[in-house]
Amino acid sequence: MTRMRTEPDAGGSAGWSLVVPLKPLALAKSRLAPALDGPARARLALAFAQDTVAAALACSAVRDVVVVTDDARAGGALAALGARVTGDAPAAGLNAALAHGARTVRAARPRAALAALNADLPALRPGELARVLAAAAAHPRAFLADAAGIGTTFLSAAPGAPFTPCFGGPSRARHTAAGAVELAPDAVPGVRRDVDTPADLHAARELGPGPRTAAVLASLRDTTAPAPRASSAPPG
Repeated sequence: MTRMRTEPDAGGSAGWSLVVPLKPLALAKSRLAPALDGPARARLALAFAQDTVAAALACSAVRDVVVVTDDARAGGALAALGARVTGDAPAAGLNAALAHGARTVRAARPRAALAALNADLPALRPGELARVLAAAAAHPRAFLADAAGIGTTFLSAAPGAPFTPCFGGPSRARHTAAGAVELAPDAVPGVRRDVDTPADLHAARELGPGPRTAAVLASLRDTTAPAPRASSAPPG
């Protein structure tokens, strides 16, 4: 696993550190089971994560991306893109993994600006993420609701602010109750569109997934939705 190097702390001006959690691929995307078998779901979960991390690293506001995973295959693929990878040392669920990733970042940069980002945002665009991060910078803690308006795809903590993730299920309400400000930036559908169900997958296809997701979808025999198309629009 890649270790973070301790560097002089320049605060938020040095850019955001994103923490991306990823469960073992064999366990990922179980709600896609009505449409896809286990190997196909694993391939898609990795492609989602690769497209998410690649788009995040291409965002000008992002300093680095820390992936928390115990999956060796995924860790290697995401490290190859430039992510820093750390094992899921707590192995105690999503929020524990995010807290571990945040500690990893702040051990190197105690006043880092942090944000958690879902690993299943295959239609993420760097420009959209930059708009979300710009909006988040105005608040000590902030979050972005998912496309369904129930969950959360993004949670931020400004330099020095506590990072307290409450992901899973109706996390929009939990993050609001915990005092995080809900963001409402315009035109950021790719940051909101996580993929859990076949309907979510169809919606991501309509937005235009990243190249790795599009390639996997093109190779799958899925007759429940139109053929995938990779976005030809410029980032943003």
